[in-house]
Amino acid sequence: MKITIVSALVVSATSFAPNARTGRTSTAVLDTLNGWSPDESEFAWGLPGALPPFEGGFDPLGLSTGTPLSTMKQWREAEVQHSRVAMLAALGMLVVEEPIEYHPLFEAYNKDIGPAIRHLDEVDAVSPFFLAFLTIAIGSVEWNRALRGFSKPEGSFAFQQLNDSYYPGDVGFDPLNLKPSDPEEFAAMQTKELQNGRLAMLGAAGMIAQELVDGKEIFVSLGLAADRFDPSSVPIQF
Repeated sequence: MKITIVSALVVSATSFAPNARTGRTSTAVLDTLNGWSPDESEFAWGLPGALPPFEGGFDPLGLSTGTPLSTMKQWREAEVQHSRVAMLAALGMLVVEEPIEYHPLFEAYNKDIGPAIRHLDEVDAVSPFFLAFLTIAIGSVEWNRALRGFSKPEGSFAFQQLNDSYYPGDVGFDPLNLKPSDPEEFAAMQTKELQNGRLAMLGAAGMIAQELVDGKEIFVSLGLAADRFDPSSVPIQF
């Protein structure tokens, strides 16, 4: 869960800043954008992420209509990063709670420390210096992402402006070398990532809301696990 928390805080809210309309990108730049060629006539400038029956894009509020390329890339950057956080969060919440209860930092067989949404309270109480380390780690990862994807604040510059040569979400982290070299395979993989991430954002939000309402772990609320949590056993009381 602590890995999940780090990841969740690392990818804080981005984008949603207005910018001037950007025309088509040069061929030299397109070669670095994983085979994607911006097309203003297509939904979301032709970025992958749609599946049947929404091949033409799902946008009931019309937010993408007339949206500049630079802004669309910012939105996709935010969506991809939040999708990754949500997938880790949804999985992490289930792993650290009953009945699995795998805790990287706690001995779960000694006591049940309750819903995942309050585990950082336990970290703060047991090892407050860990939060300082957490802040440094978050800053380091975000600094690397900023250097790779965001424009330098010089000349004609807009807030959170992405580099022309930066493909949204491609932060260069691929230790297992899973990224396809073929553009079509890459687009298919990103579509899968986005679709799973969108579902995870809804799922994680639902689980967090449920735990805030009743203070119980997810499988306990579903009646699939015993409730061993004793609120008096943790430093932060509910």
